[in-house]
Amino acid sequence: MRRSLLAVTIFAVALIATFGGLAFVWAAPHSSKASQRPEGDWRILDPVTYENISIFPVVGGSQDTSSFLTLEEGLASGEVIVTEGGAAGMLRNRGQIRPIATPQYDTSASVNQLVLINRSKRPLLLLAGELVSGGKQDRIIGKDRIVPVGAEPLALDVFCVEHGRWTGGSAQFKSSKTIVHPSVREQAAVDQKQTEVWAAVAGGSTAARASSSAPAPRLSPGVLADVISSEAATQSYEKIYESRRVGMSVDSLVDELQKRFSRATNGVNGERKMLVVGVVVAYGGEVAWSDIFASSDLFHQYWRKLLRSYAVEALARPTLRETASLDDAREFLRRPNGREVQETEAGVYRWREITEGHLALIELDALQPKPMTLHRLLLHRTS
Repeated sequence: MRRSLLAVTIFAVALIATFGGLAFVWAAPHSSKASQRPEGDWRILDPVTYENISIFPVVGGSQDTSSFLTLEEGLASGEVIVTEGGAAGMLRNRGQIRPIATPQYDTSASVNQLVLINRSKRPLLLLAGELVSGGKQDRIIGKDRIVPVGAEPLALDVFCVEHGRWTGGSAQFKSSKTIVHPSVREQAAVDQKQTEVWAAVAGGSTAARASSSAPAPRLSPGVLADVISSEAATQSYEKIYESRRVGMSVDSLVDELQKRFSRATNGVNGERKMLVVGVVVAYGGEVAWSDIFASSDLFHQYWRKLLRSYAVEALARPTLRETASLDDAREFLRRPNGREVQETEAGVYRWREITEGHLALIELDALQPKPMTLHRLLLHRTS
């Protein structure tokens, strides 16, 4: 009897130890040691620096992302439709007219919600900060996500970037080929506050507002206010940042940065296993932003729009001449170790956000046709 009791006791202790070990293994990825490891199998190249902006090319392995459709492609081909809520009607599909039912949960237009229909044969990739123009107000996508093939009409969370208009002849939206600059993307993707999105559109940079003692930016709030009063009465993002006064400065900066970036990365894409898949961006001596994709093809589809957004931010930030180092960029890419929030659509995608201090990491994982992180956004918050 005593031997049986002893055996049971030993078995119970072993069982507890086993499960305790498993719990430890599960918790290990969140330990401080794990957070010290560099994230990803990437190599960071020397920066492309001009005026107050430095762009560090990120190279690494490139996966096959050809099965995914971008919003710009989908809107241009008509395979993706974005409308105001409650916008019923007959939509043309492959030469035929057929009704597209709008969702039952909404019967009227809403500032922060649109209806999206994916009629393509590919899952649709959406990035926070992508701008669609038209409808009653121009909007930007509020969060990275994937819309699967054959999905029901989707209630799409958005933010308005045209404060002074609520009219429109057409309920449908078109691609603006624009991603808003980081200060606006941050307010949409992380803080998710409409009033702060409007403030960032009109003020240029949230970082500039927080650094009043620094040298004045070329796109100061005063300059932007003049542009709004003379050329963009509805405070339309497109009209402000593509106006004559602003657009010429942005275009010249983009052209110079693109020349330097092309020279710096010339030959890299010839390496079979090392392709440009993203960038790390610094303003003055502060590393502030990073966009990294699963493939070089996907990066290049977004690159021109992203570059313009980085350039707008540079012009709206103080004209500091300090430069960030390669070590600064490497350190920035280390995975934050903090509060984590996840959202998942089974069999489609997983979205996660990890925040630690002023750092915010947002990752979008595709779950089909094979698991991969399609987009990784890391930013140093200004608010």
